Amino acid sequence: MKSLPHPDRKDLMLPTVLHALSDPIRLQMVAQMHSSGEQACKNFNVPIANSTRSQHIRTLREAGITFTRFEGTKRLLSLRTEDLNARFPGLLDSILNVYEKENIK
Repeated sequence: MKSLPHPDRKDLMLPTVLHALSDPIRLQMVAQMHSSGEQACKNFNVPIANSTRSQHIRTLREAGITFTRFEGTKRLLSLRTEDLNARFPGLLDSILNVYEKENIK
C-alpha cells in the first residue's frame, strides 16, 4: 500500500501552518474539506492546472494541515483537525470563520 510522509503532531510548526493557509487557493481547498469532509484530489473546485493543484496539496500535507490516504487509484484528503486543535487551539476555526464571512455571496 502506498503512503506519503506526514509530520507528527508534535512537529507541526505555527509558521509553516500559517504559510500554507496564507495562499487563497489552499485556503479555499481547506474550507471545502471543512464544509464537505474528505475530498478526492480531483474534486477541488479551484481554477488551476492539475500540476499546480498537486503542489498545493503537497504544501498542505507537509504543513500537517491535511492527511492523504489512498483508495485504489484515488488520493483522498482530509483535514487533521484534531492534531491542529491540539497544537494550536482554535486557530483553524478562527481562520475558517473569517474566510467564510469574507466569501459569503
